[in-house]
Formats: sequence, structure tokens, C-alpha cells
Amino acid sequence: MAKKSPASEATATDASPVADFEASMQSLEALVGKMEAGEMTLEESLAAYERGVGLYRRCQGALEQAELRVRLLSDPARPDEARPFDSGDDA
Repeated sequence: MAKKSPASEATATDASPVADFEASMQSLEALVGKMEAGEMTLEESLAAYERGVGLYRRCQGALEQAELRVRLLSDPARPDEARPFDSGDDA
């Protein structure tokens, strides 16, 4: 049976959005580094890209959760009015 690294154990036990974001971002950065090295086959590159998209989405989800927490902390008297921040992409 393979042993888990301390980082993967921490990620498995600490499911907070911040911990998930940090772990996903670290994995994404490592993946990008491998892809930029240019030593992957086309098939490996496609698989890495697919994994990268999944990691990116996890990062986005974690950021959205953190933004909602900030809104709740900013105005705890009105928790029902907490909405995700506008991304500003509409402009």
C-alpha cells in the first residue's frame, strides 16, 4: 500500500476552501511547468490539459466560497443577502 505524502493527507482531512485552493493551485502550477517543458507527447499533453481545466474549476469554486464567507463576515446581520461577487467580465 502506498503511503500518502503529508501534503495529500492534509488536503484529504482539511476540506476547507482555502486548503482546497492552495492544493489545487500548487498542482496546477506543477502541471503547467511540466507542459511548458515541452517533453510530453500529444496524448500526455491532452490529458494534462484536461486535468488542468479540472484544477482551474476547483480553484474557481474555492475562490467563490471564500468570497461568500467574506460577504457574510462583512454583514452578518443580513446573511440571506450574501451573493457572489460580480466577476467584472461583463464590460
